[in-house]
Amino acid sequence: MICTLLLVDDHALIRAGVRALVSDIPGYEVIGEAATGEHLLEMTMELKPDIILLDISMRDSNGLDALERLHRALPDSKVLILSMHTDPQMIMRALEGGAHGYLLKDATATEIEQALEALRNDERYLSPAIAHTVINQALISTHSSKAEAVENHNLTARQLEILRLIVRGKSTREIASGLNLSVKTVETHRSQIMKRLQIYDVAGLVLFCVKEQIISLDD
Repeated sequence: MICTLLLVDDHALIRAGVRALVSDIPGYEVIGEAATGEHLLEMTMELKPDIILLDISMRDSNGLDALERLHRALPDSKVLILSMHTDPQMIMRALEGGAHGYLLKDATATEIEQALEALRNDERYLSPAIAHTVINQALISTHSSKAEAVENHNLTARQLEILRLIVRGKSTREIASGLNLSVKTVETHRSQIMKRLQIYDVAGLVLFCVKEQIISLDD
């Protein structure tokens, strides 16, 4: 089944570039483009795309406001932010406003495909370049207790330890080596963590840990 896309950016060159990249990825089709926020909601309601690639810095409108309107009007459409902005507060506002992913405009074709695949599979996606920024910003702005988070979500001490390493970007083999565990044991813990939290992608785990402050700057 074809996954339909709507491109929203006030720069024609950017839209053309993204369209060209997407045309080389099997299973995706750009069904519309919008250059202004004014036409965005109307086009979205008419076309009902599966994924909306949205710039949050359009000249005529606030992309973050547009994001919130989109999320309310068409909750089944996934929104992938495509932006040059790396400001942590703006990134957090976008994620909290309903964005399912955040991709930098200098992303490679491979990363764009990974992001689209994640959203298509009901997962979330963060550019690796901003994942640490998102974590640090959330840790600065939230004051919830790590102990409460663990209790609320029924994670064991070992699972919590592994979860922290996962969101810090450690591979299964690195985690196994660092904790003196077998790779199979780490994989089992990873599977159990995702099942308990009902989150099945690393980007989602990062956002969960950020929201619940399961990690600290010293981790």
